Amino acid sequence: MAVKVKVGKKGCIIIPKSIRELVGIKEGDVLTLTVENGRVVLEPERPERKVSLPEVAKRLREHEESVRKYAKEARLGDLVGVSLEEEFK
Repeated sequence: MAVKVKVGKKGCIIIPKSIRELVGIKEGDVLTLTVENGRVVLEPERPERKVSLPEVAKRLREHEESVRKYAKEARLGDLVGVSLEEEFK
């Protein structure tokens, strides 16, 4: 996608809303400006999200607990009196 923008006073440019939305740039974001083969390239900085192994383990335990809350084990006798024909109507 190519869009023309005009350089204003002090070298300012405005990145059109459609482009900002397309690449997820929000007000206050930091962009890295580089020159590659005579071209100006702007890239949003994306901080790496670092999660420790204990944090992953904690979240997995929490997820397991929530799944267990909603999971129901079938017990002998649960389907007594229910015909297969009724189940698959």
